[in-house]
Amino acid sequence: MSEIIKRPVIRGVDFCVDENIWGHRLYDEQLPHLTVLEFLGVLGSNLDKPLRPHEGLDGAVRFRPQRQIRLRGLLFNNPYVESIAESKLSDEDKWRQWLEKFDQGKTGHGDTVSDITYLRQSFTSFDDFSKAIELLRSSSFESRSNKRWSSKFVFPFGPDSLYEDLQIDAKGNMSNDRRFFARTGELLYLMLTRAKRGSELGDLLAKRLFDRSTPMNRLTRALQGAPQLPEEPRVSGYLPEACNPRFDQICEDWLAILSRDMPVYDALEHLIAITGLNMLLYFLERAKRVAGDDDPVEFVCEIVSRDGRKVRALSGDSYLVNQGYPEKAIRAHIELIRREKAWIDAGDVESSHAERVKLLRETFQWPPSDDKDEENYASRNPDELVSTLVGLALPRHSQHVGKIHAAWSRAIGLSSRRLSRRYRYAPNDRLLKSVVIAIVGDRMQFDEFLAEAKRRYGLVIGDAEGSRLLEAKSIDQAELSENRDNLESRLVGLGLVRRLSDSCSFVENPFFSEVEVAC
Repeated sequence: MSEIIKRPVIRGVDFCVDENIWGHRLYDEQLPHLTVLEFLGVLGSNLDKPLRPHEGLDGAVRFRPQRQIRLRGLLFNNPYVESIAESKLSDEDKWRQWLEKFDQGKTGHGDTVSDITYLRQSFTSFDDFSKAIELLRSSSFESRSNKRWSSKFVFPFGPDSLYEDLQIDAKGNMSNDRRFFARTGELLYLMLTRAKRGSELGDLLAKRLFDRSTPMNRLTRALQGAPQLPEEPRVSGYLPEACNPRFDQICEDWLAILSRDMPVYDALEHLIAITGLNMLLYFLERAKRVAGDDDPVEFVCEIVSRDGRKVRALSGDSYLVNQGYPEKAIRAHIELIRREKAWIDAGDVESSHAERVKLLRETFQWPPSDDKDEENYASRNPDELVSTLVGLALPRHSQHVGKIHAAWSRAIGLSSRRLSRRYRYAPNDRLLKSVVIAIVGDRMQFDEFLAEAKRRYGLVIGDAEGSRLLEAKSIDQAELSENRDNLESRLVGLGLVRRLSDSCSFVENPFFSEVEVAC
């Protein structure tokens, strides 16, 4: 069993149950691409010691995320730049008209007309300025979504393009309300800091992703100007475990993908997908362990075909089983306190109920110490107290944390409702390609690849990986073998499998390079 790091007092929450199990915090609306962006922001603030633990913070780290108000305002709160650029006005009049309009929407945080005079020196003409905005905006995440402009993000071309999520109201008041940067990226940073090869990965990322001299980063800096930072540093969220094999797997996958012969910007797509898969596995693995089930997490995957109805049904069942583990973990984690020695011993003292309230408060940060009903809690039956907390924790869990499995599996392309009335695991081409790039060096025999995909990620596709299903007579071997053949055909179509004969196929990584990437 891994060492559990003592949880600090978490402010702003009524009780800590989800936080005790998974950390503070995993959040369904922070999808994998936002998780990686938040992670890079924390890393960019610690380039002097990338992915190294900080002393005296009980496993947490300190960081100062960039705000880049000017950059995000120019890209996402600037709808009139194109119409002005297309007008017949002179270059001078275009600048004048645009400055007047942009000034009307200023936040007052470094984006007034006097703050952006450098733009005239950075661009030879207004049309060049407009084209730069169009280029960066077109490559951004969710540029056409209806999110507030301060919660849209440019592609991470370099250190100047990284910034935190902010809410900015009509009066210019700013707050990081933790909706889209909910600390999940901070947890990813802590996971990789605690991985065995974390420091090696940190040095590599600092070199590959934080080069200020790249053309796209220079363009981003031309728009933003000097970086904008908060006045005070912050302390990261809480991650319970000091070590976990999943932390090491994420690190190994990142190192593998970054060693491939592809531009780092292209590698980011695969880093995001494989990170989402690993974080989903962390979420489910931790839930299963807390619920008392030590068996590995499995994703029974249908390789989509019109005839795979039995595999499709089993995949849907697998989806529902995994969906239920987190709620089981909530119940088990709370009810475990009844078997704690301190809880049992409290029954032998005169103030047994008060002692148990104290133990509940130490374990779950509930009930609050300033609660007006503290005497009422102290007089209640212990079983009733535990049941009350379960009744409070389950609805709270279902609001966001309980939706992670559904939201993240869809986001990374693991689950789908295609040809079905319910969700099941049916990995898309993008995810399959990322899995191949992470697992395969030069080439790997197809059956070995399937075995490794199950070992790393719990992906059950063929009859060898689904032996448990065959033993339970849940499906015929021929149907799983056909599912395996469907995957082989898919990978052949993607240029990732070469067939040497009917019984011998190799998965090939087109981006493999024998030249090691130096740190």
